[in-house]
Amino acid sequence: MNSSLNAARRRWELDEARADVVDVLVVGLGATGAGAALDAASRGLSVAAVDAHDLAFGTSRWSSKLIHGGLRYLASGQVGVAWESAVERDALLRFTAPHLVAAHPYLLPLTRAVPRAQATTLMAGYRLGDALRAAAGTPRRLLPGPSRLAAERALALAPSLRADGLRGALLSWDGRVVDDARLVVALARTAAAHGARILTRCRALALAGDGARVRDELTGDEFDIRARAVINATGVWAGELTPSVALRPSRGTHLVLRPGALGALRAGLHVPIPGERARFALVLPQADGRVYAGLTDEPLDGPIPDVPEAPESDVAFLLEVIGTALDRPLSRADVAGAFAGLRPLVDTADTVDAPDSAGGRTADLSRRHAVLRSPEGVVTVVGGKLTTYRRMAEDAVDAACPRACGSRTARLPLVGAGPVRPGTPGRLARRYGSEAWAVRELMRGDPALAEPVALGITRAELVWAVRHEGALDAGDLLDRRTRIGLVPEDRAAALAAAEAALAYP
Repeated sequence: MNSSLNAARRRWELDEARADVVDVLVVGLGATGAGAALDAASRGLSVAAVDAHDLAFGTSRWSSKLIHGGLRYLASGQVGVAWESAVERDALLRFTAPHLVAAHPYLLPLTRAVPRAQATTLMAGYRLGDALRAAAGTPRRLLPGPSRLAAERALALAPSLRADGLRGALLSWDGRVVDDARLVVALARTAAAHGARILTRCRALALAGDGARVRDELTGDEFDIRARAVINATGVWAGELTPSVALRPSRGTHLVLRPGALGALRAGLHVPIPGERARFALVLPQADGRVYAGLTDEPLDGPIPDVPEAPESDVAFLLEVIGTALDRPLSRADVAGAFAGLRPLVDTADTVDAPDSAGGRTADLSRRHAVLRSPEGVVTVVGGKLTTYRRMAEDAVDAACPRACGSRTARLPLVGAGPVRPGTPGRLARRYGSEAWAVRELMRGDPALAEPVALGITRAELVWAVRHEGALDAGDLLDRRTRIGLVPEDRAAALAAAEAALAYP
């Protein structure tokens, strides 16, 4: 089957889902759910995967975009989690998504806030992380090793750093995905190419071991999808469908800084958080000129919102922390937008590594994932992080379908992972990989589609998303197939182009 997702395919696959009994029903189409759909479908199982909203609507689009080797987990003694992260990072860099994931440099400025003894300890940690890289098989040409830079070189890479008192910087490298939502789209489309039915705007109302009651959110129709196994991959919302699952949601906020707010930033920054032993704020320059800065780790109490808001207290905290390393403090006017995501951290004694997890901070909870089976037979996968989505998906399918053949996804290329044609513009190649030429063909066929909408994104990319990436409305186009919507004024300016793309013949 082809990998294209669109409104027409959704309609006929909804009809099929009403009539058939599938081997696996996956609920939730973030990274883990889309990964589970691909894992099961690539094993030859019949699959239906549903989401109440859109691909990557929840936590998966609000990440720091890091595909990391788990250095932080080494520092807290979680060697298994760190190793798993390094192995999964290697798979993404080398085999499954080399068009979306690449190495990126990060500086940890050696200011007065970083004593010499701490700098020595941090460099030792970086070298341990590099040993994990080597053990996982990632070649140094894809992920260079750490080094120490003189102050002059550090300032060349990050001119906005405060020169006074700067002793230099520690340079490290880690993986980063160009866009977390695009990774989810690639997963879902690859699953579709293997026969999975990818059904967005299809809300699961109740789960059982043999299927689910669902509602088509576009028509209001309710019906049953019958399945031999059911996987709940709804992340932070998992407990709403499987009450036996106990989670402690944590909110992570990022700022979107205006282009130029930090000058010509050529590397990311790790800025120590005052009073914390091994926590850092992240500063992440983007290809479109924006800069993301994060990230908080605060417990969320009460109802879980579909789209969490970034409180002003988080904004002020991040501006203050990042400003400690800068020559010019950031102001609220430098912030073009903000976003927050919710981590589905597991709060059960047998799956949490932190000794004080029952009453401690969410920052201290383990990022290890858990696969749980409810009394009704529903398999739920929770915890973890973006980097390890593939292993989480594999473990969930193993638990739900113990008689199936083994997973095949560790080296299964995602849509777009093939060779890129010579002459392809770099920005398109980084977002579409081997499909970039097809996006360019749309522009050649209709030159009006080459018109930029925002951030260099063209009308052709919006049309491509409607025809092939399952975009059904303007929100899908502006908030997930692209990230124009992260800045409200950019979103407003691009709304007409999104509506035109939905109506394009």
